[in-house]
Amino acid sequence: MSYYSRSPPPLQHPVPTHPAFIPEPPSTPASPQGYQRFVSSPPPTQQYAARTQYNPPPFQPIPNPQHQHIPDFAAWGMNDSTAQFGMHLGQTAVAAGQDYVQKNFAGMIPVTMLKHHFNVSNSYVMHKLQLVVFPWRHKPWTRKVRRTEAGHTEWQPPRDDINSPDLYIPLMALVTYILIAALQTGLQERFHPQILGTSATRALLVVLLDFLFVQCGCYLLNVQGTGQVVDLIAYGGYKFVGVILTLFAGLLNLGTTIYTLVFLYAFAANALFVLRSLRSVVLPDSPANVGTVNPASRKRRITFLFLEAVLQVVYMGILVRV
Repeated sequence: MSYYSRSPPPLQHPVPTHPAFIPEPPSTPASPQGYQRFVSSPPPTQQYAARTQYNPPPFQPIPNPQHQHIPDFAAWGMNDSTAQFGMHLGQTAVAAGQDYVQKNFAGMIPVTMLKHHFNVSNSYVMHKLQLVVFPWRHKPWTRKVRRTEAGHTEWQPPRDDINSPDLYIPLMALVTYILIAALQTGLQERFHPQILGTSATRALLVVLLDFLFVQCGCYLLNVQGTGQVVDLIAYGGYKFVGVILTLFAGLLNLGTTIYTLVFLYAFAANALFVLRSLRSVVLPDSPANVGTVNPASRKRRITFLFLEAVLQVVYMGILVRV
C-alpha cells in the first residue's frame, strides 16, 4: 500500500475590477430656500459647515412686571393655567379674610391699642417689676395723659408712664410660669408633655375668670371707660410675677414655712397692686367724672375693689398647685 502526498493548490484571491470611468450624478437645480440636494453624501467638510451654520439665539427670560416668583407647578402635575387660578383664588381668600377681621373685630381690640401696650423699654420693665413686688414704696398711682395732634387726649404709653398697664410683662410671666411648672414636675420625676398644656390651660382660665369678674362688676356698677378690655387683661396678668416667686421658693427647698411666707407676701403685694391700679378704672379722677358718682355708688365700687383684691389669694392658690 503506497501513500501519495499532494500539496494543496495555491490560494487565489479574486482581483477586483473597477470601471475605468464613474459618471457624475446629474446636477439638480437650487431650491428656493438656497439648499442643495445631493444624491450621495456630501464631503465631511460640507457636513461640518452645515452643522455650524445655525447659531441659536441666547435664552432671554420673559420679563415679569410684578417681579413675583412663580414656582414650577409642572412637577406637581399642574399646568400653568391651573396654578395661576389657584394662586388667584388664594389671594382673594386672604384679602376677604383680612377685610372680615377689620370689619368685625377691629372695633373690639384695635391693633393700635395692642401696639400701645407693647410699647415698653428695658428701664420700664425693671421699674415695673419693682413696683409689682414692692407696691407700697410707689407713689403716686395716677396715670398720665397726653394730647394728640388732632386735639384728643389719650393715655401715655408704658414707656413714658410707669403706672400705665402693659402686656409685655404679663405675657413673659405667663410663659415663664409654664416653664417653671414643667421644671418643678421634672425635678419631682412626674413630668409629662401634657404638663405644658395643663399649665397653660390653667393659667388662661384663671386670667379669664379674673377678667370676667372685673368686667361684670364694672358693667353692674356702670363703670364707663375706653380701653378697659386690654387694661383689665394686663392688670390680671401681673399676678404671675408673685406666683413665679412662690414657685422659686419651692424649687429651693427652703421649707414649708418659708414657702408659705413667700406666698402670703406675694399675695399681699399683688392685692395692693390690683387695688391701687384698678382704682383708676373703677373710680376715675378725671374732671369729667367728678360729681357723677354718688356716695352710695362710690361705696359699692370700693367694696368691689376690696373683693377683687381678696380674690387674688384664690387665683394665686390655684396657680401654685402644679
